[in-house]
Amino acid sequence: MSTKVKKMLFILSKATIENAYAAFVMANGARMEGIESEIFFTFFGLEAIQKKKLEHLHVATVGNPGMHIPTMLGGLPGMEALATTMMKKEMEKLDMPPVGEFLEILSDSGCKLWACKLAVDMFHLKKEDLIDELDGILTIGDFYSRADQEGCQLLFI
Repeated sequence: MSTKVKKMLFILSKATIENAYAAFVMANGARMEGIESEIFFTFFGLEAIQKKKLEHLHVATVGNPGMHIPTMLGGLPGMEALATTMMKKEMEKLDMPPVGEFLEILSDSGCKLWACKLAVDMFHLKKEDLIDELDGILTIGDFYSRADQEGCQLLFI
């Protein structure tokens, strides 16, 4: 019995920098290992593929236990901007591409990029609002049908 992962499907529900890059890095890593990968952008995850918003994603400072700062401090004016600037500087040191460029890299590698139809409708978005690399707008049922094969894993981020 083979247990090799053949396909990874990522569901991105929040477009904070840390969530978006987690999905992008894992999807890219899958492609580098010869594993099919797809990302389904739903609810606030859609901000990562909106032309006007994708380069303005922030680090979540309030209610983020990984920040190791009290919630009250995370909510202070300027704290989110400071944390975001610091995170982006560290990512630049590692040659991490900006969001738009990373999405192009993923698309060029064969990673499929999907928008959730329910969320697109709910936020009154049009296909023109979304990145050109988008492979389409799917219902959740359509997305799940893409997982119907042996060796497929779904990961919710």
